[in-house]
Amino acid sequence: MILKSLSLINYKNFETESFEFDDKINCFVGQNGVGKTNILDAIYHLSFGKSYFNPIASQNIKHDADFFVVQGDFLKDENPEKIVVSLKSGQKKVIKRNAKAYDKFSDHIGFIPLVMISPADRDLIIEGSETRRKFMDSVISQSDKAYLNDLINYNKTVAQRNALLKFFALNNTYNATTLDVYNSQLNDLGASIFEKRKAFLDVFIPIFKARHKIISNNQEPVDLNYKSDLFKGPLKELLEHSLNKDRAVQYTSTGIHKDDLLFEIDGHPIKKFGSQGQQKSFLIALKLAQFDFIKGLSGVNPILLLDDIFDKLDEQRVGQIIKLVNDSNFGQLFISDTHADRTEHAIKQVHQSYQIFNIGA
Repeated sequence: MILKSLSLINYKNFETESFEFDDKINCFVGQNGVGKTNILDAIYHLSFGKSYFNPIASQNIKHDADFFVVQGDFLKDENPEKIVVSLKSGQKKVIKRNAKAYDKFSDHIGFIPLVMISPADRDLIIEGSETRRKFMDSVISQSDKAYLNDLINYNKTVAQRNALLKFFALNNTYNATTLDVYNSQLNDLGASIFEKRKAFLDVFIPIFKARHKIISNNQEPVDLNYKSDLFKGPLKELLEHSLNKDRAVQYTSTGIHKDDLLFEIDGHPIKKFGSQGQQKSFLIALKLAQFDFIKGLSGVNPILLLDDIFDKLDEQRVGQIIKLVNDSNFGQLFISDTHADRTEHAIKQVHQSYQIFNIGA
């Protein structure tokens, strides 16, 4: 998978900009605030149909403009592919592949395999369980359309069940038959999602540990632990058991939408016991494992975006990462950094072609 060129119109801080890329390594350097990360986010947008950083689509339109367009020309399996993501204020976002619009955005997920590593990933450690569930879901969904569809339907059904619980409370009524319809749907969808998350982690955790071992020079034992209500039993039984609580709080308090992935270092939560450098190494290993997992299933090298990768990492860890990407198993890389000299010194250790773009110069 190669991104040959990128064009931006009214995207974030760019009025109009275009780039022609090297097939291996591309670096964006410049001061903070010039838009380096926005370029990486535009590339991410082409893969996932949304921003990595801002879920409110209209806020990605340049100030004083009323639309944005992001266009990428890719080469996949030697075939040219043109992806265009556009949004006009007050209208729905449009994603097109080779001039044909998708009916469902979910049909595009996985077509452009991509992994982003960013300082914003620290949210995986410091934020709540929803952020870590979204990470699992994002990795699995890139290679499993049925999983993504089950997840969409599960979340819709939870929302419908929650609306019914609120209706019961507001109208001082109750209908067990209607509620049971939702319980049965959630049971079937939840069981499928739960089994796929378990199967994913069985494969993913050893890959993650192997990546972390190299980055940390085998100094810090780490682990991922999957936490789910469904380890206690079938979801239908759990929903029946929590009925009184759900009616009181007016939302569905148990299910796979409450799952979590616990991050541990030396047997303790990394949020509390990991230094900034240890946390960043943990996250980079997590994302490189994501790269390996997606590649293993798709047979395609995902595009790898490294946003401000050298921040808060000591020279030894940076060196380990450079060794990792100096490998024919990696495809095209995009790197952003504030220090041009540091970036060029690092990538010269990688015996690959590269291009450096000075943004805001």
